[in-house]
Amino acid sequence: MAIEKWLAVTGVALFAMFVGEMVSVYYFMTDVPEDFQFGSDFDPNPKILQFISIGVAPAGILAGLSYLMSRRYGSKSVGYLIIAGGVVMLVGMTYVYTLVDKVEDEFITDLVTYVPILFMVLSIPVMVVGATLLKLKKRRPRKEYF
Repeated sequence: MAIEKWLAVTGVALFAMFVGEMVSVYYFMTDVPEDFQFGSDFDPNPKILQFISIGVAPAGILAGLSYLMSRRYGSKSVGYLIIAGGVVMLVGMTYVYTLVDKVEDEFITDLVTYVPILFMVLSIPVMVVGATLLKLKKRRPRKEYF
């Protein structure tokens, strides 16, 4: 496999890791243990920002880099991998958004409410960028006459 395919695979894995992290933190906020003390032990905003910087930011960079590396010749496999990353993020953030209503009132902040919506919207351009690779035709090599 070429390097751009490996970058796209790593991007899909990071999109999936981000979705897993978000699902786990939202599950925690919906079903808080009984011995947990509110206000002193857990703040969701820094955790969500940490997950964004660890998961989805590098995934977006890797998807963009693999697109830039393969845009000249239009790799279908890289396009499908980028689309898969966008689909994983869209489906995962849709599921996380269904958990927002179940989150304990102590944890509801603007970040908890709006991050799933933001990344649902941002997954659409990722899929569009992947789809542009499917349309590109391979260029003919130039003939060298001399």
